[in-house]
Amino acid sequence: MAAPMLEDEDQFADDYYSLLNLSKDASPDDVNVAFRRLSKMFHPDKHVNPVQKKQAEIMFNKVKRAHEVLSDKHRRMVYDMYGEKGLETDGLEVVSRVKSPAEIIAEYERLQREREERRLQQRTNPRGTVSVGINATDLFESYEDVEYSPGLPSVEISNMTIFQSVEAPLTVKDTAILAGTLSTQNGNGTGSFIASWRRLTSDKGWAEVEASAGSGFGLSLKGFRQLGRRCYGTVSCSLHSVSRGFRPGFSTMVAYQIDKNLQGRLSWNPLHPSAMNTTIVYDTEKHHAVLTLQLGIPTTFISTSYSRKFPEEESKLRISCKAGTFGALLEYGFEKKITQYSVLGATMVIGVPTGVLLKIKLHRGSQTFLFPVQLAETVVPSAVFYGTIVPMAVYQVAKVLIINPFLQQQKEKELEKKREEHSDRLRQRQQEAEAAISLMKETVERSLEIEERKAGLIILKATYGKLTTDEDTEDRKGEDCIDVTIPLQALVKDSKLLLPENTTKSGLPGFYDPYLGEEKSLFIRYRFRNKAHQVTLGDRDPIRLPQQKHLLKDTESDRMES
Repeated sequence: MAAPMLEDEDQFADDYYSLLNLSKDASPDDVNVAFRRLSKMFHPDKHVNPVQKKQAEIMFNKVKRAHEVLSDKHRRMVYDMYGEKGLETDGLEVVSRVKSPAEIIAEYERLQREREERRLQQRTNPRGTVSVGINATDLFESYEDVEYSPGLPSVEISNMTIFQSVEAPLTVKDTAILAGTLSTQNGNGTGSFIASWRRLTSDKGWAEVEASAGSGFGLSLKGFRQLGRRCYGTVSCSLHSVSRGFRPGFSTMVAYQIDKNLQGRLSWNPLHPSAMNTTIVYDTEKHHAVLTLQLGIPTTFISTSYSRKFPEEESKLRISCKAGTFGALLEYGFEKKITQYSVLGATMVIGVPTGVLLKIKLHRGSQTFLFPVQLAETVVPSAVFYGTIVPMAVYQVAKVLIINPFLQQQKEKELEKKREEHSDRLRQRQQEAEAAISLMKETVERSLEIEERKAGLIILKATYGKLTTDEDTEDRKGEDCIDVTIPLQALVKDSKLLLPENTTKSGLPGFYDPYLGEEKSLFIRYRFRNKAHQVTLGDRDPIRLPQQKHLLKDTESDRMES
């Protein structure tokens, strides 16, 4: 998968850690050592040629800037949180006025909120849901006990619901919410209009007043409060009109964060329908599990669900079961992010008395489209089988024939557009890299002499970019690759080449991004103890040369020869 495109204003910013070849947890001493080493190559006073002197001045200023930021713990904190953008005027004002890390964070966020407030009047947050219920029971239950079946089975739309809401921030603390719902079922339609006003009462809570009109009138008051570092609670009071007057409602919930991944919730509704609900939630990067027990009148049940998340593939697999006084349900489904803004999911529901239901969901931006398809009113094996297999087959065919070609075409267009827009900046970065390489040559010549004398580490060939999979590694290159043999040899110290993890290699001195927006690799052919080795690494993989297996192999070989 292609590397994500960065924001236009950030994709050409220098990565200070890559520039100094440091890990994110480098100590101040490491920062100083890296700066002194690069200063020996790039200090303008070390070059006599006017052109090289000018090039050295540019590189030295970059290295000096990185050193100034990373050696100052306050400025480094701002840079780690907000990047180079955070070190602009507001970031420097923050550092100059306050001292503690907590004060830096609070002050910077305050400045951000002030800027955001000026744009609040123009912002909205529209959300919508469209649900189309489909009755397809004739496909599996039609005329099973009748000798004659008149015509083809019918599939019809049984109900439809449309919900839309818009948020209008009034001030930093106040937000107005307008929402409406229209629904129709079996020829009968209903609708409602909802208006809400939410206010942040403090940094620990908010309150909301909501009024609704449509099928009767309703008024509710909701609130949220942070009760402690690990505990929060909600409360809701309501009054809704019914045919014989008004029906009050009340519910409350308390949640406690037991540890980083485990949370417990207790809900209580004393009025009709009364219930007490206990929920345990376990959530990690790849796993999500929920256990719920409800005791109430008229409904008592126990349910459990488990979701396996696949962050690399941006997908999720879910299974759940529920049993109680209402009957029993089994659900299983799969959800997949198909484009940057779209998520497609399908869930099978099998139960008594619900029968067999296939729920298809498409989430696009802030809009959600739901298609619940009733396949059978009882548990019919054929409905379960086809309801599971057919959506999977349709998705796989659509993915191969429609989705993948469309995404590939869109990606190529976007990347081509980005490259055209930033062609000048790309050429500038290329020129800077070539200038840095010319400044490194003297240092590299000395490094090669030292390494040759002791049969140490010598970089024979290094290529960075979108590499091909050609097995002939000597010619392993593509049209969007660059030669980085000299920059890597310049980083060799004491017969070792060390590059930290999670720092993009395009930020190293002498490197640049030759293929904007695509995943890149680094191929290295090197000689150590007069034996040739090679390795191919990802853009953010750590590098440690010679590799341990090569070092052990060469050591064993030396022993056998002696």
